[in-house]
Amino acid sequence: MRPISEEDLTARARIRDAAMALFAERGVKAATIRGIAEAAGVSPGLVQHHFGTKEELRQACDEYVLSYVREQVAVGITGHNLGDPEYIENVHRSAPPLMHYLGRALVDGSPGAAAMFDELVNVTEQHLSSDDRSEADHRARATVLTAMKLGITVLHDHVSRALGTDLYGPQGALRVGKAQLDLIQPEFLGRELFEQARTGLEKLEGNR
Repeated sequence: MRPISEEDLTARARIRDAAMALFAERGVKAATIRGIAEAAGVSPGLVQHHFGTKEELRQACDEYVLSYVREQVAVGITGHNLGDPEYIENVHRSAPPLMHYLGRALVDGSPGAAAMFDELVNVTEQHLSSDDRSEADHRARATVLTAMKLGITVLHDHVSRALGTDLYGPQGALRVGKAQLDLIQPEFLGRELFEQARTGLEKLEGNR
């Protein structure tokens, strides 16, 4: 097997990104290898060389988005960076194409989308279980909160229209982030995490 060159890696990333965009726009069934190749500026044969079938390409997209979500949870929540405007700015810049893809994947259904939903529920449940209200149904609370937050992603076109600005643009993302904090009691997320998130958004707004 020949070694993978830097050019191959660049082409692979372009193909993956083009596939995510087309899958998000048209759905997996309507998107074609030829269309993805054209969008990525490569040949259909190169798409198949890197990913094999369209289904394998979809799986690669799922895995990439899941890896991104895990990384942001680790850096933002576990790493206590929600108060860092640079971290928030980076998420606002990097997340939109992945969230567009995730929103469509959640509607169309895929093992990867299901895995992402379940993992977010598990992470949220672990955080909420630190709440000393032992009688609370942490699993139900985590599931509902995850569904509410991902619902914004699924309904992004409608949310953007109602706001009068792109949900994934700088202003739309900031408004939605602040609105979410306004609607959630600090005690629900934990006062420390809540204050970190609030501080980060306020610093980001002040920098614009």
